[in-house]
Amino acid sequence: MSPRWIEIQTRYLREHISVPYQTWASIALIDPSYGVHFDRVIAQKGPLAGKLNHLAVEISHEAADDDLLMFLEEDAFPIADPMPVITEGLARAPLLAVRRVENGNDPPPHPSFCVTSVATWRRLAGDWSDGCPWPAANGQLVTDVGGNLLRRLELTGTPWVELTRSNPQRLDPLFFAIYAEVVYHHGAGGGELSRAHRELAPAPIAIPDLPLVGSLTRSVNGERWRLWERSTRQRSLRQSEILYQKIQRGGVDWLAQVR
Repeated sequence: MSPRWIEIQTRYLREHISVPYQTWASIALIDPSYGVHFDRVIAQKGPLAGKLNHLAVEISHEAADDDLLMFLEEDAFPIADPMPVITEGLARAPLLAVRRVENGNDPPPHPSFCVTSVATWRRLAGDWSDGCPWPAANGQLVTDVGGNLLRRLELTGTPWVELTRSNPQRLDPLFFAIYAEVVYHHGAGGGELSRAHRELAPAPIAIPDLPLVGSLTRSVNGERWRLWERSTRQRSLRQSEILYQKIQRGGVDWLAQVR
């Protein structure tokens, strides 16, 4: 619902994509005048996964089988020419994508950056939806965007190249990430806390068996959690805005901060 990354993302694409390309985008709930930054704007509604799937359908209707699809979330962009990594990766497997191992060892491809051929996407009947679950670090089943795509890769025996985080987690356990030294994903737009953040939450105080003391302890634990969650979210949002302003101004000084 915000245009704040559009000019940044398209600028970095122009600077670092070394082959002819077209940009296809969804800018739902954004001033249509921002459409000038893209080659094609597709009218869409609904959640992220459905929009990505729809964009791929529209592109595949016009594209050749050996054309490449590059999926990018709105706050992700190349910080170096990605074509050497893409060429090397696609020589080993039909699809390469970010894998956010740092988020509780999540196994699926992530749409912040993913590249495959049109033919492969058609063969897989590619689908970014959540649904197919996997066990989180605490043993509970979770799902997220990319879950169904991971299952399609597994069922078809299709290997894929995992692009993992290459910069330290000094600023944040998940956000402000560089993958394979070629793509940056900001990731902190709304300040939502991920499983990677929640794993760092303070351990609750043990609850005694005494009913009155146990009730008081639960209340204290709840308040400690709320304070931690609020302060963590606020810190993330402050850091996000500081970095965003530096990125928006241009140059590469901000990269030293995230590296």
